[in-house]
Amino acid sequence: MKNNLYSLPLIGDTAPTFTAKTTNGFIKFPDDFAGHWVVLFSHPMDFTPVCTTEFLSFQSHIHDFQKLNTDLIGLSVGAISSHLAWFRSIYNEIEFKNLKNIEISFPVIADMDLKISKLYGMIHPNTSDTKTVPAVFIIYPH
Repeated sequence: MKNNLYSLPLIGDTAPTFTAKTTNGFIKFPDDFAGHWVVLFSHPMDFTPVCTTEFLSFQSHIHDFQKLNTDLIGLSVGAISSHLAWFRSIYNEIEFKNLKNIEISFPVIADMDLKISKLYGMIHPNTSDTKTVPAVFIIYPH
């Protein structure tokens, strides 16, 4: 059994701050999202079936999230180039529950150095030192 070197933020904790490269450019969190709720979610890797349907579902409801003053941010340890290739694949090749030709517009973080994954406790110490586990954080406005 490996030691858990990373702690998971708990309900009521202040969300850890970070800067990151995303598919929509650099972000400074939480400053760039001040006054908004945020749903921060991770997935283990690009091009996986479950993660793809998750992205399609999130994107199909983006206007509902916006009406609720909520922004979406995805995270993967993959590179921006991989994320963008995956987005093209989603747009050109994937149909799920009558969703097709969906363009992913929310930012997806490239966490190649695992900095953010570690800040948020997204690395399961008994499973992997290099892949995030699926996680969802709902962060209230500051």
